[in-house]
Amino acid sequence: MPGRQLASCADIQVVETPGAQQPIPRACALLTAFVGRCLRGPLNQPILVRSFADFQRYFGGLWQPSTLSYALEHFFEQGGQQAIVVRIANGARPVSLTLNCGRERLILEARAPGTREFLRAAVDYDQIDALDTRRFNLVIQRVRAPGSEWIEEQETFRGLTIDADSARFVATVLEDSALVRVHGEVPAARPDRTLMPGTNLPVGYVSSSPDGDDGRPISDYDVIGSAVRRSGLFALAEVDELAFLHVPPLTRTAEVGISTLLVAARFCRERRAMLIVDPPANWMGTKDMARALKHIELRSDNAVMFHPRVTAMDRLRGRLETFGNGGAVAGLLSRSGDAVSAALTSQEPEPLLRAGMKLSHEIDDADRWLFAAHGVNVLQTVRRVPRERLPLRTLACGASASPDGSYLAQRRLALFTINAIERGTRWCLSVQDDASAWGPVTRQVRTFLGELRGAGAFASVPFDQSFLVICDDRINVAGRTPREVNILVQFAATRPGEYHSFMITHSVAHRAARVRPVLVNRLEASLIVTHQLEHEVTIRLRRMDAVNL
Repeated sequence: MPGRQLASCADIQVVETPGAQQPIPRACALLTAFVGRCLRGPLNQPILVRSFADFQRYFGGLWQPSTLSYALEHFFEQGGQQAIVVRIANGARPVSLTLNCGRERLILEARAPGTREFLRAAVDYDQIDALDTRRFNLVIQRVRAPGSEWIEEQETFRGLTIDADSARFVATVLEDSALVRVHGEVPAARPDRTLMPGTNLPVGYVSSSPDGDDGRPISDYDVIGSAVRRSGLFALAEVDELAFLHVPPLTRTAEVGISTLLVAARFCRERRAMLIVDPPANWMGTKDMARALKHIELRSDNAVMFHPRVTAMDRLRGRLETFGNGGAVAGLLSRSGDAVSAALTSQEPEPLLRAGMKLSHEIDDADRWLFAAHGVNVLQTVRRVPRERLPLRTLACGASASPDGSYLAQRRLALFTINAIERGTRWCLSVQDDASAWGPVTRQVRTFLGELRGAGAFASVPFDQSFLVICDDRINVAGRTPREVNILVQFAATRPGEYHSFMITHSVAHRAARVRPVLVNRLEASLIVTHQLEHEVTIRLRRMDAVNL
């Protein structure tokens, strides 16, 4: 199955979690999430798509009112490989499907609202006792178009009943359906068999009515959603390994509001991801940029912006149109390699668009430097010699005193490092005795950081000062109820003498890990990294290189 619903229990995703004896993997964190309006599909549920064909299957493909659909097209055209899509809507209404039950009616309604949800249902009494007048079988299908035999999805429910006290009560069973649910009361009589029109052959279908509604243009409130209901941005709360988040413009003429950007930036900070922000449509020069950045006040090291917007073929209108560049930027950042390689290579990948996409207007060299000074990167359609390339910035550039917060490669490396440690140490709560996990956790994290140091990270200080890991009785209490394991991690920043310090707390009570920055007095007596560890890491790296060769 090329795409999957991450929020559904019907499609189980098995993930192997590293244990005490397994090294923390250096997996690429390139998953990008998009939140916006779509033609069809489930609302407020994160769906994984690996191609634009997947997006068409789940969300209906290109749709003029959907800026998200064009952003997804640009994402895959520019090298993106997988994305999470969250569909939101404003006042959309589902189609209904009516089954006759003698003189009464059983009304079903689609789970996903909108006018492009084409459903049909069939009812039969096969293998049901002739004396049982309360049970029936139900088949629900989603088809490509009205009257089409192209079945996109099908669900079969056998032995349903109109008896409310039964475990097979139709309203209860259809709560688990991905296509429909019961609307209103269940009649006292079971649904009639669906017959082929003009015959008594029980092979017919009842089609849904054209009473759906696609809703009004979405607003900032729809995008932000609710943390309690897990809607809007907060539908992504359970998505793991998220690297980038992009919210396309609300409509073709309405920008995303500052309220949404601030909430999204905070969400990314908590999830240790990067927010990709579209430049305003009215930007032409550096004066517009400086005035706009001062107005929105989005100085975040978890946000990145590229300029200018892009021009591409609108396949629905058959002409070139100007679009926000967030989808294309997400694609080129995804194809440019993992966070570790981007930070450790001497030359960053260029923000170079692939053929078929152009810039809305050209930026001269003088403006390139001014944009960079404000933390705004400039897209390119032609390659530049290495000495003319500017390192990619975050929107904290000019406001952050730390190079690690101002430059995208260093920021991604720091986020990747802490994310990898948090995911790689989740096993510690599976150990019966918390204290018995402290030593293995410490060794596992030290080995991981040592391998990064051997690959070139944390090189601003000597090896024995490059990182620190503490997981013992100084920050933990054995036998605590509810169970909790704290891991203190510190690693060197780009500037000598500066460090990133985090406390990772794996907690049974919270059912998730908490990661928070902390201040640490770095005393010589607390240093754990030794020259012996450096030697062990060097041998390990040589063995890994030999395997790769």
